[in-house]
Amino acid sequence: MEKQLKRILLVEDDPNFGIVLKDYLTMNDYDVTHAKNGMEGFEKFKKSDYDLCILDVMMPYKDGFTLAKEIREKNKEVPIIFLTAKAMKEDVLKGYKVGADDYLNKPFDSEVLLMKISAIIQRKNTETVADSAEFMFTIGGFELNSKLRFLSYNGGEPEKLSPKENQLLRLLALHVNDLMPRELALTKIWRDDNYFTSRSMDVYIAKLRKYLKKDEKVEILNIHGEGFRLVINS
Repeated sequence: MEKQLKRILLVEDDPNFGIVLKDYLTMNDYDVTHAKNGMEGFEKFKKSDYDLCILDVMMPYKDGFTLAKEIREKNKEVPIIFLTAKAMKEDVLKGYKVGADDYLNKPFDSEVLLMKISAIIQRKNTETVADSAEFMFTIGGFELNSKLRFLSYNGGEPEKLSPKENQLLRLLALHVNDLMPRELALTKIWRDDNYFTSRSMDVYIAKLRKYLKKDEKVEILNIHGEGFRLVINS
C-alpha cells in the first residue's frame, strides 16, 4: 500500500527561496503546498488539511503572526514553525505566544529543519494516539478494561490495577508492537519528565511485567534511551 505523505503548508514570500525550500521538502517525501503571502496562505489553509505549517514572519498583506492567529482560530492542534530573518527576542516570544511550535532563523541548516519537522509531527501523532477514547484492549491472553482498571487473564478473576499501572498499560496497548516514547508516558501520566519521575515509571514497568508474565507470548521490551515496546509474539 502506498504511504500517505505528510502535508505541509509553506507560506514564504521570497519566490526563489520558496521554490527551493518546497523542492527540498518534496524530495524528502513531503507533500508541500506553497503560498506566496499570508492572505494566499490562509485561503489555502481553509481549503485543505495539513500536518504542519511553515510560515515566514515578514510578509506583505498579512504577516506570519497574524496568519498564525487565524490558523489557530480554525485549528488549535496543527503544528506551526516560524521562519524569520530577525532574531529579536521580542519576535521569538511573540511567535510562541500566538502558538508556534518552533522557530528558525534565516539562514538555517535545511537538515535541522527536516529534523524539527519530523520530531514535531511524530510528537503530535503520539499525542493523538494517547488522547483516543479507546478503553478495551486484548493483549495476548489478557483483557484490559482501562475504564474500570480491570486486567483479566483467560477470562479469570480480574486484577484491579492502580491508576498509574492502568494508564501506563493502556498507553503501551495503544502502541502495541510499536515504540511508546518514554517522554510521552512521563508527560501524560506523571506530568513531568525528570530523573525521579523516570525512575518511578521504571518501577511501574516492573510491576506490569509481573502481571503479564502469566502469558509467555507477551513482554515489555526496554528500547534504550527511547522508551518501551509492548510485544505480542505469535
